[in-house]
Amino acid sequence: MRYAAIDIGSNAVRLLIADIIENNASVSFKKNTLVRVPLRLGDDAFLNQHISDKKCEYLVKAMIAFRNLMDVYKVQDYMAFATSAMREAKNGAEVVAKVKEAADIDIEIVQGQKEAKIIYASHIEEVIDKTKNYLYIDVGGGSTELSLFANGDLLASRSFNIGTIRMLDNQDKEETWNEMHDFIREHTRTFKGLSGIGTGGNINKLYRLSEEKNDAPMGFNKLKSLYNYLNSFSLKDRINVLGLNQDRADVIIPACEIYITVMKWASIKNIYVPSVGMVDGIIQTLIEKNFKRVS
Repeated sequence: MRYAAIDIGSNAVRLLIADIIENNASVSFKKNTLVRVPLRLGDDAFLNQHISDKKCEYLVKAMIAFRNLMDVYKVQDYMAFATSAMREAKNGAEVVAKVKEAADIDIEIVQGQKEAKIIYASHIEEVIDKTKNYLYIDVGGGSTELSLFANGDLLASRSFNIGTIRMLDNQDKEETWNEMHDFIREHTRTFKGLSGIGTGGNINKLYRLSEEKNDAPMGFNKLKSLYNYLNSFSLKDRINVLGLNQDRADVIIPACEIYITVMKWASIKNIYVPSVGMVDGIIQTLIEKNFKRVS
């Protein structure tokens, strides 16, 4: 059995096809195929509150390709969610209708709180030490989701309109940064020794660059050093000399700034970087929907 997850983000769109594994009472999944297309819908949405005809055309083509892949892989169920860029685009519903007509894919435009819940559904709490306290930080192109865990329980979660594409386009607002600062101060001030959990393409790339071994956390000072190192190169040299992908070389700088700022405000010294994100949460949501119904 196979399920598929489609994440239509502000920087890229992703398709994850996963094999569903039933083992007695437990159901898990194994990643089979992951496709990522850097469409940058956020450039349109954050500047003009509108997805342009050209970006819409590319999105429709990508969704037709995703539909064909799902058919070839004999996917039995899927979910497709669009996040920050499509939330802000006034023609988001129109774009969704065009995708439905051309690719027969149903897209749900989700609000920030639901986005945070889907990412949380990746069962991150199962891979963390329940005796510790964590701030879960997911940085995307259009928004940052923060979730506080204490003793394995989710205590607070919120989405903020601060993201890498939004920052590159100078569409992040000081008041939103202040709101995030207040949220962090309010919910973390009673916790000592808080650790971070980071998800998103940029933190995964930063973690690989840090060369940490055996799933060890990345230290705040290591992250800051990486930021200073990357920032010392021009965009062109980050691509040509460091070998970063073109669609990663620019967003990695504001991503660093967000992670560093959040960690500083929450007095976090170390951040763990598991390889999970929105698409993993979508697959898990599908499992819970289908297997709860069956049982």
